[in-house]
Amino acid sequence: MSPRGEVLVVIMNNRADWAIAREQHWYRLPIAQVEKLKQRQQWAPPQWLAFYQTKVFEPEAYQIQYFAPVVGLREVLRQELFPQESDPTQSQKRYCQVMLGEMQPLPQGIRSDRLRRVTFIATTLEQLLHSQDIQALSLHNKNSALHSER
Repeated sequence: MSPRGEVLVVIMNNRADWAIAREQHWYRLPIAQVEKLKQRQQWAPPQWLAFYQTKVFEPEAYQIQYFAPVVGLREVLRQELFPQESDPTQSQKRYCQVMLGEMQPLPQGIRSDRLRRVTFIATTLEQLLHSQDIQALSLHNKNSALHSER
């Protein structure tokens, strides 16, 4: 059985970040979020990222359709990622830049059948490739960051 945490499901909530992941092959995680994942023992670091797409990605909203291998990690300041931004209060924020290999489609999408707020989910590659519902990714994981919305 593969180790939990080898895959990190992350949020994709805007088209600009999606274009960066697909075309420039990287994703950013705030260092503060990485520290929280470490505290919950959900940071290995990951070998794969999977992307939970929010409502802006209709008709693929509320599901995971794609994943990519992690080929490197580095800590950077926001100004290194977005040198064209001029907001000095944002420029010094620290991120973990996750360098990615080629984006791959899942054999079948993993849907969220109920409206949920998904933050990050540490899971296994086996669960990612065989789950049909997002709830299955976090089964037996008491530290999961999956919450039902009511």
